Amino acid sequence: MTSNRPRLEQLEMRGSFIPRHIGPDERQTKDMLSELGLSRLEELVEKVIPTNILNHEPLKLTETISERAVIKYLRNMRERNKVLVSMIGMGYYDTIMPSVIKRNVLENPGWYTAYTPYQAEVSQGRLEALLNFQQMIVDLTGMELANASLLDEATAAAEAMTMSRRLAKSTSNTVLIDRDCHPQTIAVVKTRAASLGYEVVVTDPYIDLERHDFFALILQYPGSKGEVRDLSECVAIAHAKQALATAACDLLSLVLLAPPAAFGVDIAVGSAQRFGVPMGYGGPHAAFFATRDEFKRSVPGRIIGVSKDSHGHIALRMALQTREQHIRRDKATSNICTSQVLLAVIAGFYAIYHGADGLRLIAGRVHRYAQILAAGIAHYGHEVVSCRYFDTLTVKVPNRAKRIAARAEEAGINFRVIDADHVGISLDETTTREHLRSVWQVFSAPGYEMPDIAALDKAVGECIPQALLRNDEILQNPVFSLYHSETEMMRYMRKLARRDIALDRAMIPLGSCTMKLNAATEMQAISVYEFNAMHPFVPLHQAQGYQQLFAELEDMLCDLTGFDAFSLQPNAGSQGEYTGLLVIRKYHEVMGQGRRDVCLIPASAHGTNPASAVLAGLKVVVVTCDDDGNVSIVDLRAKVGQYRDTLAALMITYPSTHGVYEQGFRDICDIVHAAGGQVYLDGANFNALVGLCRPGRIGADVAHLNLHKTFAIPHGGGGPGMGPIGVCAHLAPYLPEHPVVEGVNPAKGEHGTVGSVAAAPWGSASILTISWAYIAMMGAAGLKKATLTAILNANYIAGRLAPHYPILYTDANGWIAHECIVDCREFRKTANITVEDIAKRLIDYGFHAPTVSFPVADTLMIEPTESENKTEIDRFCAAMIAIRTEIREIEQGLADRENNVLHHAPHTHRLLLEEWMLPYSRQKAFFPDSHQHDDKYWPPVGRIDNVYGDRHVMCSCPLDWGESL
Repeated sequence: MTSNRPRLEQLEMRGSFIPRHIGPDERQTKDMLSELGLSRLEELVEKVIPTNILNHEPLKLTETISERAVIKYLRNMRERNKVLVSMIGMGYYDTIMPSVIKRNVLENPGWYTAYTPYQAEVSQGRLEALLNFQQMIVDLTGMELANASLLDEATAAAEAMTMSRRLAKSTSNTVLIDRDCHPQTIAVVKTRAASLGYEVVVTDPYIDLERHDFFALILQYPGSKGEVRDLSECVAIAHAKQALATAACDLLSLVLLAPPAAFGVDIAVGSAQRFGVPMGYGGPHAAFFATRDEFKRSVPGRIIGVSKDSHGHIALRMALQTREQHIRRDKATSNICTSQVLLAVIAGFYAIYHGADGLRLIAGRVHRYAQILAAGIAHYGHEVVSCRYFDTLTVKVPNRAKRIAARAEEAGINFRVIDADHVGISLDETTTREHLRSVWQVFSAPGYEMPDIAALDKAVGECIPQALLRNDEILQNPVFSLYHSETEMMRYMRKLARRDIALDRAMIPLGSCTMKLNAATEMQAISVYEFNAMHPFVPLHQAQGYQQLFAELEDMLCDLTGFDAFSLQPNAGSQGEYTGLLVIRKYHEVMGQGRRDVCLIPASAHGTNPASAVLAGLKVVVVTCDDDGNVSIVDLRAKVGQYRDTLAALMITYPSTHGVYEQGFRDICDIVHAAGGQVYLDGANFNALVGLCRPGRIGADVAHLNLHKTFAIPHGGGGPGMGPIGVCAHLAPYLPEHPVVEGVNPAKGEHGTVGSVAAAPWGSASILTISWAYIAMMGAAGLKKATLTAILNANYIAGRLAPHYPILYTDANGWIAHECIVDCREFRKTANITVEDIAKRLIDYGFHAPTVSFPVADTLMIEPTESENKTEIDRFCAAMIAIRTEIREIEQGLADRENNVLHHAPHTHRLLLEEWMLPYSRQKAFFPDSHQHDDKYWPPVGRIDNVYGDRHVMCSCPLDWGESL
């Protein structure tokens, strides 16, 4: 009787999350294995993966933890965070995310599981949301053009510096930065400048500008310590020296203050964090970047533009993509790939919900409270150093700064300690009258009565001169005045979300992107107050929950990768690449090998690799690939021999970007090491290695991991992302540090580190809870099964499609890794059909296209991940096979080479309203798959005219969305 009873461990459902995350059940797994001639999942290890890279050591990860246990564990962890009222400022402020936005965007998989909008026809919703964000930034900064977000304010300032170098006519090699910029901004700019060979001078530009020669000037507006200054004279001097001027701006202050464009600045950067996005102990937040229209082709990051579709109607797309890394590679404007789309969307909706009048009330309240607070502090006999301020005060307290800050902490408030004699106090949207009284109590002395807020409100006058106040209207586009009720706002966000294909609708088979499940339990902690309301610069004893999270996640990642240390600071994969290469350069310098400045990169590499190498000050040398798509060992040996004395590193992706486990990986590492170089592993494809291989044990010296791919952080429509780097012990001392928070790199040695690469000490800290939860719930066994299932799904797709499409690269036995490349090149000759035609026709079948023309032109790269089950995979394969049949009809003359179902794809609802003139049926156009009858995806626009969009660049909101172009 007992032999058939389930074990107690089964009844306890300890591993219950694993089948929730992995799509195929046991029966489907068995069926797919059978199709491949296999009987067990583990046989894939023997068939597919080179034996010399396999890990045979048991992982130290704990057993899988149930979803409920993870929630409880994270609750205990967050309770170790002590969230005080933050008045630290320095670019981070408490804010209120409207509940309608939290519920319908932040916590809605229709928004957070979408991908970067390369396929614009199925991305119109978030493209419109991003266009709203751009319009908001243009209005508030007064500039002519804004991009769709960058990673953080400090990185945006560094990008402004490099853009200034490209555009400025000055021959100087110096960047001049205002000493009243935020410390983290100064630190990141210094790091970037050092790798590019620029000199950085930090000074007071308002008294010390004329005597310097420079190509870039970076100012803070208002200053980090609160002062609002007229930038005009500094900007004029910069222009006289043929330099470009950048203003790092506080976005909320621009509601009341004169915009940076009024002073003639060339670039405006900053953070949109205080527009409804929690501080999150450092992120993620959307930075902004605005500039002159004449500079648009040099702007870093993505820009959303207005074009038209095949019916002549307005349609949105990412404009000017020829600037980007996959096109220009080492000559790209930036290495930025992931931005902060989800956070930019939230910030844009915040402005839409409040409108111009609502933002004026919020900004006006913050400013008035600051004036009242200053008057009250002065009432107690303390000197308020700030004269013209928006929300931040500097108070002089000779030799008592730390004592005052300690008293404030006892009262539940965090001040900024500027130096021994000064504290900084910043107010925000959440400040109340009670907070003012609490601050006064900190400064109080015997014999003084508590100031009366009402009386001070009547008495205080405006501290900002009229010339520095805004005198124009903001947010005049209709979108900022239509949705102020929660009902209308909710419906607007739903209207946009339903225009897109995200993971809540269908699989997104994008190769090299790993669009796996972002489970609801993993996402819970990001909405929790103790995680999302914490300022990144609080004393560490207040952030013990976060410190526990970092320590445990770093241990998990070290265990999985075989590396000895991790840095969590890089807040995107591209930033991980950049940081890892900086660490390698630092290591060579310390070893007396500073001449090593050559980086070998395979021709198949992702475009961010060469872009990051150039940003790190390295010279890119391309290594060819052989006919099988592998790194050419012959060419590698030749290049290593040629550059033996100057070789710094090899950047390599494994499994390869072509979707194959290269047999010679360890040999490649040995060749590079023998010449004194280091091996940088791009971890974009780590989802094919987890639980099977530890890169740090097979030759890699450093690697970045895309937590937004392998470890379940959602892509958010193009960000957030996280790109932490793991290193072997000899590189650990050089990992990033931070200018404000000590102890970020505990291994720091006498030779120093690479500096700071992001604004926050631990990058986008709040979303690290997602990866921690994913690893904890999967455990060692679950992670290994996920990897094998991803490999199974990819090989099953390759097997099903191989009779219809050539599979471009396989290993010697016909196997692939976790993704496959389908060759579509011949169809251009045989049927006048391009890979773009296939991608757009997939929309009619309800699918987002695979990766188009990367890493090989006119191909599709397909990655199903482990989260898609056989039913969905079969539906996708059936669509691809049906499209091949449609192509064959053209090849056989049964369909016209011009007027056919692929050339007209995608088919929109508008065609139903017109006389049907096409040479195929409506059913073939709209319902080629019977599964669509219950839940048809209707593309909101026809095929977008990219040429028109690039010739008529318009990057702001139309006044009339119904007009034709």
